[in-house]
Amino acid sequence: MDDSKTEANTEYEGPSKSQLKRDSHALQAMGQELVEMPEGKLQKFNLPDALKDAIYEARRLKSREAKRRHLQYIGKLMRISDIDNIQETLEKMDHQSLTYRQHFQRLEAWRDSLINEGNQAIENFLSDYPMADRQQLRNLQRQANRELELKKPPAAARKMFQYIRSLTD
Repeated sequence: MDDSKTEANTEYEGPSKSQLKRDSHALQAMGQELVEMPEGKLQKFNLPDALKDAIYEARRLKSREAKRRHLQYIGKLMRISDIDNIQETLEKMDHQSLTYRQHFQRLEAWRDSLINEGNQAIENFLSDYPMADRQQLRNLQRQANRELELKKPPAAARKMFQYIRSLTD
């Protein structure tokens, strides 16, 4: 038995060529999702300048082949970038993902806490989100409580949820 062959087979434990190819295609697909995304959603991403420029360039391309090559380039840029933040933001936008549902539940918990607990909850919220407007939160909280007392539809609670969501996204 030749020991050099068995040593060579056990030395490298890294990803296979097929796995690298699958990872590359996944990054290209993520890049394509960013290219096809509406401008308003794309602004929510903290992208490196080179990647952002490549995405805008891909949007301008008309030729299918040129676009395909450019998506490969975007995939290459994503391999050398930190994509964890990009992936987390995409998951928040995907209504089926666990991250989105957890984020949505946190927002609902904040809303319920702000409505039911009053000033203490507002102070806690402001310590986590200092850019929030205290007066607006208090007004929405009072309106929501008034609607609950009068058994009206929860319009203020919806407005509060939208306001909280705008601060956390």
